[in-house]
Amino acid sequence: MRVTVVGTTLFAMLCLFSTPVKGLANELSGYVAAEGRYFFYDTLFDEQEKNSGSFAFQPEYYHEWEDSSAFLFVPFGRLDSADSQRSHFDIRELNYLWPTEDWELRLGVGKVFWGVTEFVHLIDIVNQTDLVENIDGEDKLGQPMAHLSVPRDWGVWDVFLLPYFRERTFPGRKGRLRHALVVDTDHPTYESDDEEHHLDFAVRYSHTVGDWDFGIYHFVGTGREPTLLPGVDMKGRPVLIPYYEQINQTGLDLQLVAGQWLWKLESLYRTGQRNDFFASIGGIEYTFVGIAETSMDLGVIGEYAYDERRDNATTVYENDAMFGLRLAVNDAESSELLAGLIQDLDSPARALSVEASRRIGSNWKLFLQAWGFFDSPSDDLLYNVRDDDFLQIELAYYF
Repeated sequence: MRVTVVGTTLFAMLCLFSTPVKGLANELSGYVAAEGRYFFYDTLFDEQEKNSGSFAFQPEYYHEWEDSSAFLFVPFGRLDSADSQRSHFDIRELNYLWPTEDWELRLGVGKVFWGVTEFVHLIDIVNQTDLVENIDGEDKLGQPMAHLSVPRDWGVWDVFLLPYFRERTFPGRKGRLRHALVVDTDHPTYESDDEEHHLDFAVRYSHTVGDWDFGIYHFVGTGREPTLLPGVDMKGRPVLIPYYEQINQTGLDLQLVAGQWLWKLESLYRTGQRNDFFASIGGIEYTFVGIAETSMDLGVIGEYAYDERRDNATTVYENDAMFGLRLAVNDAESSELLAGLIQDLDSPARALSVEASRRIGSNWKLFLQAWGFFDSPSDDLLYNVRDDDFLQIELAYYF
């Protein structure tokens, strides 16, 4: 992370060291992990490495005082054998929490997640996607912010001031799971003259009414999803240039819990990124408890994603059906498995994903992930990764 980003946390640090009260908690935890990626097919592009190995670490330091104020620091780093862009360091969180009876204020670098659906996190917008970590979009970069939360019996108001923009990460020239043209992350362009220093703003209201949970928000600022424009790099090679536009986005998330049923919906309306558009994803999940007279639970998931930009969408989820199975073994090792199939309804293109995890002893955990991409036509966004089917194994030590 750049020095300017770290500088936004200075106020939080001053609050931390000027607080005179006695400490209640002083905890250090986290993990270190070794990861290997094996790709089943040869590379499509000349400079790519076929397989890769990497080492990652994410310690977490937490301190709390008598008045419930708290400090949190979570750095993250990865060293990758193949892709220099995947070798990176980030501050996931570095913030100070100041609570009162009526509100709480968090200052520094933080993480916020909004959404309820399984396969596509459509409305999640505060934190930028760390795309070199995983193609599922679930890994996020730390976001400098001032976050005011005001809870009431009739709902919770959250207000965010976001003073610095984080650019999306993309695989480098030697990396896999990338575009045919490399994305030049060293020379992004912006619609705003303030570039990455544009002050973004978001406000969200959320509440629970009976079995219903819902949230609605409005965001004004630099869009997290860049438009990729053709260009050339400093060596005259063709590349894609990220262009970050100013947008207004209103989002809604809704979830109903009814026995073993979960009903989920996420929707947004965005203006400012070329054409205004509406997008949505919704679905259901039903859990069979104690299948086959065992302690195991099996969840069945069905979702549908729609983006009215259709062929002009910057995401693969413009008219897609998704089906998944979630198995919780409920054993002492916390063994879990999630398998999903994504089918484009306008073409034969589809993708299959499998995630599994299991604890080994009290400190170790094994993760397995696999992706397969099938029958993508040449005009599909998945066409560039058509030969990037892979198996990823990670062994992590938690302390």
